[in-house]
Amino acid sequence: MTPLTTQPTITFAELGVRDEIVRALGEQGIEHAFAIQELTLPLALAGDDLIGQARTGMGKTFAFGVPLLHRITTDTTRPLNGTPRALVVVPTRELCLQVFGDLEGAAKYLSADEGKRPLSVVSIYGGRPYEPQVESLRKGADVVVGTPGRLLDLAQQGHLQLGGLSVLVLDEADEMLDLGFLPDIERILKQIPDTRQSMLFSATMPDPIITLARTFMNQPTHIRAEGVQGAATHDSTEQFVYRAHALDKVEMVSRILQAEGRGATMIFTRTKRTAQKVADELAERGFKVGAVHGDLGQIAREKALKAFRNGDIDVLVATDVAARGIDIDNITHVINYQIPEDEQAYVHRIGRTGRAGKTGIAITLVDWDELERWSMINTVLKLDCADPAETYSSSPHFYEELGIPTDATGSVGGPSKARQPKSDGSRVSSADAKRERPSRTRPRRRTRGGQGTTGHVENAAEGQPEGEATAPTGDGSPARKRRRRRRPGNTAEATATAG
Repeated sequence: MTPLTTQPTITFAELGVRDEIVRALGEQGIEHAFAIQELTLPLALAGDDLIGQARTGMGKTFAFGVPLLHRITTDTTRPLNGTPRALVVVPTRELCLQVFGDLEGAAKYLSADEGKRPLSVVSIYGGRPYEPQVESLRKGADVVVGTPGRLLDLAQQGHLQLGGLSVLVLDEADEMLDLGFLPDIERILKQIPDTRQSMLFSATMPDPIITLARTFMNQPTHIRAEGVQGAATHDSTEQFVYRAHALDKVEMVSRILQAEGRGATMIFTRTKRTAQKVADELAERGFKVGAVHGDLGQIAREKALKAFRNGDIDVLVATDVAARGIDIDNITHVINYQIPEDEQAYVHRIGRTGRAGKTGIAITLVDWDELERWSMINTVLKLDCADPAETYSSSPHFYEELGIPTDATGSVGGPSKARQPKSDGSRVSSADAKRERPSRTRPRRRTRGGQGTTGHVENAAEGQPEGEATAPTGDGSPARKRRRRRRPGNTAEATATAG
């Protein structure tokens, strides 16, 4: 299908979408939608199976949300009775909460049975107790949004009934493949009815995903929405790549966070430890920062994301667990503190900015030992930046290109209140621990081969017999003699010594 280059002109009225759904989703016509939405909506509303392929930030949630709500609220063959009629499977908890929030907001304007019961949307994901989720399903769930592992657990326990589904959506299918969820997806598919509408959305289409689609979909239409150039990355996102030293990266990030026009910012790391370390150091420099990574509990992760969405913090440090599932319009900067594993992760990272028609800035800091990985990403994505310029926090071009004030320093004040050490000892940052650690009473001296750092050699005390040395006692008492054991020079001497 030919990629669109003009604004669509189709309206919801022409597609026959219910007025309640239009009002629930903001009363915006298709003329304001992205290409993937205009291409998929007519087919999806007609009940056809489809595969939607588009890079992140193209509005895929909207593309399947409208047909899903329309289908289950107008299907007279399967009336809503509290048994799930639609299932949306997502790879991560963060994306689960994002999709759930969108559909729940729309469901407030819809009713399940002639206005007697509001449409119910339930989220199912790991890291939370089972009991509240089981209770929500027991009360009635018309739409279920969940991650594969927890969905399969509740289905096997009999709490989640999948036999009445009318619509199945697999969102970010390639990410589910990367996370190893494909076997769980196949088990879930065996429990749902054959007569249903299936929609699969993904940024990329590796062979296992294509095979999966052929297995459970009925003659799907493959829709691929691209920009004019067909690039994997957004044209609305300006990208900068610098070769940076690991010990200078925090200094560079501190100055980037003071750039003109900088709004909400996401910083991506490759490891959980680095994510927490960077968050702690930025907090010590006075920035309002939070962290999201695998070592944090689900409650802490949700709290950080909520604070980021509400504007309580404007910097979020995260691993790739958060590269998908964060749909915030005002993210102006994305910083790759560490290079991602592959080009797909890079695309999803920088896709957090430049969304919904807005512009954004993506900055990548490449350490010397990351050059090989960056070269691979650069080649695949055709970024034409195989040899990034060597850059430091004091480099003039760094300030000029990113709009950083020349008087910017490595901090913006005292430690952020959000990251202050707690009096109950529940958490103390590494910098706080250093300040609270008592100083050494005796300086440590570095030596090399018995010589001090000054090169002075510690000679034996004058007048001591050969083989003896004195050792200070430290209490002012006379030094005691320390004997030096000597190995006998021959057998006869050894015998005499033994005797």
